[in-house]
Amino acid sequence: MRFILNRIMTFDELNLSKPLLNALSDLGYTTPTTIQAKAFSVVMSGQDVCGIAQTGTGKTFAYLLPCLRQWKFSKERYAQILVVVPTRELVTQVVEAVKKLTPYMSVEVAGFFGGVNMNPQMVTANGKLDVVVATPGRLVDLVLSGALKLKGIKRLVIDEVDEMLNLGFRPQLKHILDLLPAKRQNLLFSATITPEVEDLMDVYFNAPVTIEAAPAGTPRENISQTGYAVPNFNTKVNLLELLLKTREEMSKVLIFAATKELANQLFEQVETKFPEQVGVIHSNKEQNHRFNTVKKFKSGEYRFLIATDIIARGIDIEDVSHVLNFDVPEVPESYLHRIGRTGRADKHGKSIIFYTEREKDGLERIQALMNYEIPLEPLPEELEISDVLTDDEKPEVKMKNYLVALPKLESYGPAFHEKKAKNKKVNVKISHKEKMQLKYGKPKTRGAKNKKK
Repeated sequence: MRFILNRIMTFDELNLSKPLLNALSDLGYTTPTTIQAKAFSVVMSGQDVCGIAQTGTGKTFAYLLPCLRQWKFSKERYAQILVVVPTRELVTQVVEAVKKLTPYMSVEVAGFFGGVNMNPQMVTANGKLDVVVATPGRLVDLVLSGALKLKGIKRLVIDEVDEMLNLGFRPQLKHILDLLPAKRQNLLFSATITPEVEDLMDVYFNAPVTIEAAPAGTPRENISQTGYAVPNFNTKVNLLELLLKTREEMSKVLIFAATKELANQLFEQVETKFPEQVGVIHSNKEQNHRFNTVKKFKSGEYRFLIATDIIARGIDIEDVSHVLNFDVPEVPESYLHRIGRTGRADKHGKSIIFYTEREKDGLERIQALMNYEIPLEPLPEELEISDVLTDDEKPEVKMKNYLVALPKLESYGPAFHEKKAKNKKVNVKISHKEKMQLKYGKPKTRGAKNKKK
């Protein structure tokens, strides 16, 4: 079953409570996004929901608004709403969103994630909670420790479920679903619905209603996209530095790299040209470093931020002027998640992608997914084309394998040679008389004394 809505409405037209409307008014929000408008009434009906919407379309408020609208104060300490997300950054983002929506409500919310000491989290989990936001691994740890009880959960939200499964959280997710009360409402939100996600819904969801804000892979109209065909890695670095130097409109730039190693390497090169203006985050960085780096980027202290795809789902930063894809992601959908970090809340955003000849196939897969051809721009005349290749870019030298013919093995017996004469002696018992005979040539006695007559 699919839900379709074409009319534009305001938040005042939704069945929202006064505290929620006041909070939205304080935030300056008047009109819901497409996914928010479509999801509200369906979630309010109590049905299970599968929401499909790209990054940056307001999925977080799409499930929080109806869940908080149905929330009722209880003296019980057990949480009523559980939100499961794949990354620490998303935990923080959702917790902040709950707090923004509930300044006029007595809602207790807490976020739990791994990579930090669990003891303080166990203390928090034992207290009064209404909304729990957690990553799957840490959530299972807290439940198994006995610190967190799930028996009061009435609504489960699984956000960015496709990324959760990509990160290998399927066993923990199934464990959580098995531990929850059977009578509950299930809400699932994702940018893409994979066969694995469908299998999960078939087992644990009850005839979910599919709400689609836009077909998967549809490019956002408010994000302009351009690309550059670049010969190699070092030329990409030169082009990046040139664009950052000459284009003042690139005021808050999110730069995506495919791997942690590449992100570190790129940071080291860019930071020398733009000291104190660039930060880097990926899964190997400590949690405090990641939070502080994002905070500096949000405040404008950092002009550029280098990140990996895994972190892309958890970065919610307003007014990102440009998303720069330093390379072509292996998974086409990752490109949509990347560019979704700009042009948020219907603002205009810009996306740039660099690609080499070996990345051309990946670019074509992205364009096929979007059914859109990314316009290419010529390389700037002042760009320095580097002829220095990285180890990965150097052509592979193929050596002919000359096999040396080995001599044929012949059957040989055991090694054998004649013993030397001195080694041929045989131990024979010889009497004293015979020894004397051999030594003196005559028999010799032991000197027996003459007996006196």
